[in-house]
Amino acid sequence: MCGRYGVYHSGAELAERFLAAQPGLFAEVPELEPRYNAAPTEILPVVRVKDGSRVLETMRWGLVPFWAKDLGIGSKMINAQAESLADKPAFKHALERRRCLVPASGFYEWLKVSDGRQPVHIRRRDGAPFAFAGLWEKWRGADGLVRSFTIITTTPNEVMAPIHNRMPAILSREEEALWLDPGIPAKQLMALLRPCPSEELHLFHVGRGVNRSGVEDPSFIEPI
Repeated sequence: MCGRYGVYHSGAELAERFLAAQPGLFAEVPELEPRYNAAPTEILPVVRVKDGSRVLETMRWGLVPFWAKDLGIGSKMINAQAESLADKPAFKHALERRRCLVPASGFYEWLKVSDGRQPVHIRRRDGAPFAFAGLWEKWRGADGLVRSFTIITTTPNEVMAPIHNRMPAILSREEEALWLDPGIPAKQLMALLRPCPSEELHLFHVGRGVNRSGVEDPSFIEPI
């Protein structure tokens, strides 16, 4: 699964990375604070297609289906397993109509050790931002419209397998364009939801301060 991640590149850097082919959209980029410990139910950046162009906006992490009775269900839907997307009522409609990219700078998993849980930070070897495959949904409650998202997970690659039996589905630049293309049926895109090559990732232990959600500090991504 993916239950905590970081998005500490700036809004301008994310715009350059994900909206570079969309001139004129930089004015729409939201102000983003660096996040070193993003947690479920928080408001985080997402890239989606709107009126034929990519936009970078913020949504609530934890997908809330349009038919849900309340927001609480979102905390149970922070991840969606690639293998069952087309069968789950919460995800199958979004899979066809509301695919998105979830920009990230890195993510965390935990090793079980004798004295607790040791956090591991995983990012690209080149340090560049990347994207998880995601789905988004809109839900309307008493307080108005809420847009939310989930991160798709897949089986682990060789370097992730010793840590966890799942990992986020990380897309290449070419795959990002395909994933966002509303003209491509979802069934033709399922092959994209596979583990990324191990050699693209850099893993290292970090301090245990990140174990507490709701706390942010740049030191959380420093190797120990």
